[in-house]
Amino acid sequence: MNTTIPRDVALLIARVVVGIVFIAHGWQKFNEWGLDGTSAAFGQMGVPLPTVSAWFAAIVELAGGIALVAGVAVPLVSLLLVVNMVGAFVLVHVSNGVFVDNGGFELVAVLGAAALVFAVLGAGRYSVDRLLAPRLPAVLTGQTVNA
Repeated sequence: MNTTIPRDVALLIARVVVGIVFIAHGWQKFNEWGLDGTSAAFGQMGVPLPTVSAWFAAIVELAGGIALVAGVAVPLVSLLLVVNMVGAFVLVHVSNGVFVDNGGFELVAVLGAAALVFAVLGAGRYSVDRLLAPRLPAVLTGQTVNA
């Protein structure tokens, strides 16, 4: 039996689920709170450069989530998502403990860890990256290059 098929199916399911969560949070920053509201909230939480940070978080979460679902440039996009989640962890959530209902870090930690896995493993076989792999640099697709 080909052992890569279960791995690729697992990567697909995880990418879609995690991508939807990132899309929802990016969408929320743009459409529910607005970037001004997101920036104001970031400022109240002590996030440096709150306007720049709000734009970065909103774009990375929305576009990064879409890219995860489609499987486009997954290792690169995932690294940006990791940076975003590390920032949220360090600047906002770590001092609140684990549980999200107290403003804790559980959600950002899990999302950051998932993004780190995608950065290392890539998108898998069921992705746009796999279709375009011969034309894209390996760092963007997570595919190994035969030397």
